[in-house]
Amino acid sequence: MPFRFPLATVLRLRESVQRQEERALQKIVLEMARVARQIDQATVEIAEACNAEERAMQQPIPASQVQMLVWNKQAAIEKRASLDCNRRTLEQQRDRQLKVYHAAYRNSETLIDLRDSQRDKYEQERARADQKRLDDIFGARRQRG
Repeated sequence: MPFRFPLATVLRLRESVQRQEERALQKIVLEMARVARQIDQATVEIAEACNAEERAMQQPIPASQVQMLVWNKQAAIEKRASLDCNRRTLEQQRDRQLKVYHAAYRNSETLIDLRDSQRDKYEQERARADQKRLDDIFGARRQRG
């Protein structure tokens, strides 16, 4: 008779929940990477806008162009600030999701440990029974012989 774990369906459910929580965590981490790239781009835009504004101040240009450069720089700064806020929110989500994932992982690990210990016990008992059967066969042959 093969080993049967009575809580196998519960274990499958918990492993499924663990995988689901892991996917949710990965999704958040991917979003964080996307936002980090956007922050880098916004930082480059700010630097370019500052450089353009500095170059513009060194030559005579209409005030409207200077104002446009200032607005562009301000827009890039506001965009980066918004992205920083988004990044902090994602970090909080990641931290919460990481706790949820660890809880799901511990739940499934507990059942896996229980299953493994029950399987080990089953295999030991099976090995003892097989050895006893072989000993009985060997003893019966010895008595006949």
